[in-house]
Amino acid sequence: MSQSFPILSLMLAVPMVGAIACLYVTAQSARWIALVATLIDFVLGVLLWMSFDQTAGAPQWQFTEYAPIFGKFAWALGIDGIALMLIALTVFLMPICIGASWDAIQKRVGEYMAAFLFMETLMIGVFAAQDIFLFYIFFEAGLIPMYLIIGIWGGADRIYASYKFFLYTLLGSVLMLIAMLWMVREAGSTAIPVLMAYDFPVEAQYWLWLAFFASFAVKMPMWPVHTWLPDAHVQAPTAGSVILAGVLLKMGGYGFIRFSLPMFPEASAHFAWLVFALSMVAVVYTSLVALVQQDMKKLIAYSSVAHMAIVTVGLFAFNQQGLEGAMMVMLGHGLVSGALFLCVGVIYDRLHTREIDRYGGLAINMPRYALLFMLFTMASVGLPGTSNFVGELLALTGVYQASSWVALVCTTGIILGAAYMLYLYRRVVFGDLVKDDVKAMPDLSPRELALLVPIALAVLWMGVYPESFLAPMRNDVAAIVARTEAARPEGDAKLAMGPAEKQATHDTAGEAH
Repeated sequence: MSQSFPILSLMLAVPMVGAIACLYVTAQSARWIALVATLIDFVLGVLLWMSFDQTAGAPQWQFTEYAPIFGKFAWALGIDGIALMLIALTVFLMPICIGASWDAIQKRVGEYMAAFLFMETLMIGVFAAQDIFLFYIFFEAGLIPMYLIIGIWGGADRIYASYKFFLYTLLGSVLMLIAMLWMVREAGSTAIPVLMAYDFPVEAQYWLWLAFFASFAVKMPMWPVHTWLPDAHVQAPTAGSVILAGVLLKMGGYGFIRFSLPMFPEASAHFAWLVFALSMVAVVYTSLVALVQQDMKKLIAYSSVAHMAIVTVGLFAFNQQGLEGAMMVMLGHGLVSGALFLCVGVIYDRLHTREIDRYGGLAINMPRYALLFMLFTMASVGLPGTSNFVGELLALTGVYQASSWVALVCTTGIILGAAYMLYLYRRVVFGDLVKDDVKAMPDLSPRELALLVPIALAVLWMGVYPESFLAPMRNDVAAIVARTEAARPEGDAKLAMGPAEKQATHDTAGEAH
């Protein structure tokens, strides 16, 4: 495919047109329109991946589009390897979400499908935007369809959960908008590639970094601003939980990669201790909280906070392994957490309860379900050969180079993760108490198999051949590492070292290498 073909605009337009169409047709027609629109975007995403130039000398930004709108604001799109991977994750999960909602959603179906298609447009826009204000519009507008999905089609406490989700994420972004206005005035450009290369004053970087951190930390979410996530997951419909955990949480990590690290390298190094501290607490605390949960959705939600903490420590390790590992954890978590929420939805649709101890012995009459659930459980734990193992190994290896203590504490999250996930699996699938209504539950239907099997294949693909995911983004990760090289902290004693000592340590490490 030619680099001049406006494929990104087309990928934004297809779900948008589908969303409008869904509002004016019958419920069944809306389902088919949504499915077809998301499948078209998936095919376009595959073509985008196949046409992306991964060679060492390839330009960083590809498939760029530019059309001025007014002033400095422009319709500017383009992707690098990092954005490509997140767009691929988005277009892969969206048809699965539509399929998961096929029978589960029976009221206001057209509006529901329109909300999902509108959200797909906004999510792709976040990863493809090359104008800082265009990014902000996509980033914030993504709150609206998810707010509606939780508030209209959610559970009994959906109003409380939707307002909490909306207010937490919106308030954090107000400071980011103020910082963006100052940056544009200082640099004289709204283009994200220009801002990534601009050297902002170090004193200003601290304030800018904190302003962006207020937004991205909530979006991830990081401890202690994570409390909206369990409520949102518990109340959201199954497909809402899939896309919330699978893609929306990744916008925070993408923000750190696209803005905080390359635009504010000195501030990122200065505040690395803060990110490490919050992430270590998150890994241990939320894992322990997950261990005592009785609601399956809430357990998976708390596990998401722990996994995303591995992402943040990997990002702020300031090395190739850490950043590549963080990206792989984001991709792997998007697949695995989405699959786990689908697994919960499968049995919830049959028994209408998510209480763990209400089930037991599902392996007896649901062997296909038990097998796939086991695969996703092992992937969440980080079993070698599955997607999460590669990301966690790389991320923790990178963190170990920055701080062995941080790596040690974060590694306990893997042990605790095995504890709560295997405890969940044992009680649900091999529990001793088998009730009559559980015995009567049928195994996976062809539609449910069509939703879970593609994710299972992707999880194994990432685990067996991770290079196919690492290669497209390797050059872009290296560019970020090079940008932060001068400001990078060195090792466990970084806070106590002066500039001369840091340089000596760096030279010694280079000689040893």
